Amino acid sequence: MSRRIVVLPGDGIGPEVAAEAVRVLERLPVDVQVEEHDFGGVAIDRHGDPLPAGTLAACAGADAVLMGAVGGPQYDRGEVRPEQGLIRLRRELDVYANLRPARLGDVDLLIVRELVGGLYYGARGTRPDGTVYDTLEYHPDAVRRIVRRGFELARARRRHLTSVDKANVLLTSRMWRGVVDEVAPDYEDVTRADALVDSVAMRLVTEPQAFDVLVMENTFGDILSDVAAGATGGLGLAASASLGDGAPGLFEPVHGSAPELAGRGVANPAAMLRSVALMLRHALDEPGLAEALDAAVDAAVAAAPTPDLGGGASTRELADAALDALVVPEASWT
Repeated sequence: MSRRIVVLPGDGIGPEVAAEAVRVLERLPVDVQVEEHDFGGVAIDRHGDPLPAGTLAACAGADAVLMGAVGGPQYDRGEVRPEQGLIRLRRELDVYANLRPARLGDVDLLIVRELVGGLYYGARGTRPDGTVYDTLEYHPDAVRRIVRRGFELARARRRHLTSVDKANVLLTSRMWRGVVDEVAPDYEDVTRADALVDSVAMRLVTEPQAFDVLVMENTFGDILSDVAAGATGGLGLAASASLGDGAPGLFEPVHGSAPELAGRGVANPAAMLRSVALMLRHALDEPGLAEALDAAVDAAVAAAPTPDLGGGASTRELADAALDALVVPEASWT
């Protein structure tokens, strides 16, 4: 059965790395139909909206969505910004679980970030005296489902879950920790630990190998996943999957649109290719192909590093190296 993949190339280097991702995907033994739609800054330019109705409808009807980065300095002072489309798309599809793996050598951790609540979605405004506020809000049900997702993922890995909060200061974190207390007895085979976000930030730098799965609220996850990426090779290697309960998943690199690199052919496509691997695993039910592609990307990064990794390979050359290293499991061809 053919699977429908919507590609949102986005802005800056997004179209360049997305093109390589599609090229690699179409070389794999999977039956997919790929279609592109405007999203982000390019959609503002063409439609006045970073998430046009047609793009949203296409995403909602897809089996998976593969996204490039969005944004650029020309939109920074505008009332309509590319990032608004991204936040709206996540909420519309209710992809509440953002998975951000980080691995290098003996480090193999997974950050599970709640994606559709918290500070980015809470009440905000300006008071008459000039005070500006953004509100961190969570309902226990929203915490419960992301915590359960974290436990399930830990159960399938090394069976250790670290719940990250700021319970010594924030009421939302105290509620979060209480929900973890409530859910943990259903996962007696998983070791659970609680840790404050500031201490986790330090340990991700000093001893990232100590972690297996970490679950946390939206803003903490946004920041700590970049810290974890920095500890394991940089943002050019960091991929993500955003999953809901039955909704099409969103798969995207963690890095930004890097407009200063756009059009030069030097952007690192590894994170985008690893996002394809996450899509194969979580949306297309192809774990063997996912493992094969991850291994090929690892080999390509070593053989043909792009300038951000200290090499001189082009975007296309790294993708070519991944294709050269790709060993597709025999069962995948049947």
